[in-house]
Amino acid sequence: MEFSFNTIKSAVENVLLKEKGSKFLSFVFPLNDENDLKKNLEKIRVEHPKATHHCYAFRLGMKGENYRANDDGEPSGSAGLPIYNQLLANDITNVLLIVVRYYGGTKLGVSGLVKAYKESAKLVLEEAEIITKELESDIEIAFSFSQQNQIFTLLNKFDGKIQDFLTDEKCTIKAKIKTSQKESISEQLSEMQNISFEFF
Repeated sequence: MEFSFNTIKSAVENVLLKEKGSKFLSFVFPLNDENDLKKNLEKIRVEHPKATHHCYAFRLGMKGENYRANDDGEPSGSAGLPIYNQLLANDITNVLLIVVRYYGGTKLGVSGLVKAYKESAKLVLEEAEIITKELESDIEIAFSFSQQNQIFTLLNKFDGKIQDFLTDEKCTIKAKIKTSQKESISEQLSEMQNISFEFF
């Protein structure tokens, strides 16, 4: 199983390419889900209402299994696909890349369009920082007050990020851990007395 994927650290906006009078502005956004996708598409449509085309491609999911390329009125395969191919070339997912075109009066032809959209996508990705993200799982651990040092030491060892800690006679911790560490941490918790835990 794979436990990590490549994506971009943060959005890059308004990277300009000019081609025979047409202006191409490219934008790239990191995505968590389809809501982010809709929100960012809408944002660009609102910011550029007079643009001739809003072409885009996105990939979502560990292996980019949820994807789409949209030509938005350009000849079929001349815009969305060259953009999508740049996402593939950089092996990134959970990303939306939009290229907005303002028509400048000179037709570029299909090969000219393919080149311009590919170049726009490439330029904006060159400015983006590509990072590797580890998949995380949520764990909730219940234990007695006297065991808290043990639990904290264990979470520390596995780089667990504590989200919530409720202390009483029985304590509860909610934490995020790397999915790749799930088995190891489960084994160690199972060896401790009076501890219950579950993953979400």
